[in-house]
Amino acid sequence: MFARNKTTITSLRDKKEVTDYFSCLCGGGGKLKEDTALFVPVALAVNNDKADEAGIVWTFSTFDLDRFDERVDPDGWTLEHYKKNPVVQWAHRFDIPAIGRAENIFVDSKGLHGSIIFNSKDYDVFGWSIGERVKAGVLRAGSVGFRVLEIELPDKAGRSDGTDLIFRKQELLEFSICNVPANPFALLQRDLFLPDTKNDKSENIKPPDFFGGIIN
Repeated sequence: MFARNKTTITSLRDKKEVTDYFSCLCGGGGKLKEDTALFVPVALAVNNDKADEAGIVWTFSTFDLDRFDERVDPDGWTLEHYKKNPVVQWAHRFDIPAIGRAENIFVDSKGLHGSIIFNSKDYDVFGWSIGERVKAGVLRAGSVGFRVLEIELPDKAGRSDGTDLIFRKQELLEFSICNVPANPFALLQRDLFLPDTKNDKSENIKPPDFFGGIIN
């Protein structure tokens, strides 16, 4: 993963570097002394390849302990600005156009979820090809980019389960498709329902089956 502030981009290669980095930035009450964005690889599981209009459904982030021994609190997500510009990018590349967009974004007790609609082949062969790789199961990882607003550094008792750092409040900036995951638990539930946030209706959207139970 890597962190970015106004002047530098810092590669965080292991859990100690992550903890040390945010410990230095942490002020009173868990708030950061410097505006910082973090880009965290997470795993995804594709559930269908026929929902071109509804999008491909997955989980972006969970509260599970990842390989850096950190957690992201689902209740801490701020989504207002992202929903106005719900870009899906390739590997956090800000210098190329978005490869798709996110819709039906919502949070529950298990994490942050949504659906991705990849660009059409008619105008974006690259974005479309990434979508085809995702549908085929070749690409199964994504990465959330978020602005860190508040963290928690657990005490000794709180670290008994291996947790070194908890992100308590964070603003979603973008979501990227990438190659390597850090959170092996950010996987789609096969029975996950997406609320129809676009039309603001009470009905839920259940995506058609794709892997038929191969991915659990």
